[in-house]
Amino acid sequence: MKTPISIRRGTVAAVFIDLQEEHRKDRRYLVEGFGDILANVQRLQEAARRNFVPLYHWAYIVDLAAARPFHPVDRSGKSAFSDKDDPLTAICHEVAPQTGEATLVKQEASAFGKNDFADKLKASGIEWLVIAGVWTEACIDATVKDAVALGFRVLLVKDACGSASAAMHQTGILNLANRLYGGAVTNTLDACRLMAGDTVSVWQVEGSVPLRFTFENAAQLYAEL
Repeated sequence: MKTPISIRRGTVAAVFIDLQEEHRKDRRYLVEGFGDILANVQRLQEAARRNFVPLYHWAYIVDLAAARPFHPVDRSGKSAFSDKDDPLTAICHEVAPQTGEATLVKQEASAFGKNDFADKLKASGIEWLVIAGVWTEACIDATVKDAVALGFRVLLVKDACGSASAAMHQTGILNLANRLYGGAVTNTLDACRLMAGDTVSVWQVEGSVPLRFTFENAAQLYAEL
């Protein structure tokens, strides 16, 4: 259901996940509609900077020497994706960190891996996280679920996330929406308004698993979020 919310200034941060060149240049890992996603992320970043919301830019970069068991490799023995020596791991220039904004590196799905990210956010008074990036059903999913488990409220920006296909993205968002306790799903425009201090009606989960989607109705339910 949609309910009006507002976010108190100084309690929100913006987190951008894996917006790297490989998702528009490596045929194996192309994200559908990536250009539109980057444009929406630009709008989010501009709104965050304009409203003094801290930005955190994450990049998935794999060092096989420290990779998890069973990590996939290509024929040359390098990581099948996001290898540390691959220039396509660079964050896309349109959404890259600006002066004073660091690139944070992970080599697992969630931004809340073996690091002190959550502690630093909490120490600075952050309660809400605006989350955008790729891939919806993988690194976005893992980051959002960890954020909720750690006590953060997540504002999931559905049109600033994406995956290899619309079906993968839409069902990924629906799965997260079903369990986004304490948070909300919204679009880029309304996320920007919330960062500016406005009150906006957003979709919030009510009860347990309210979105019972099928192949036939998933796109319609996604559009209604």
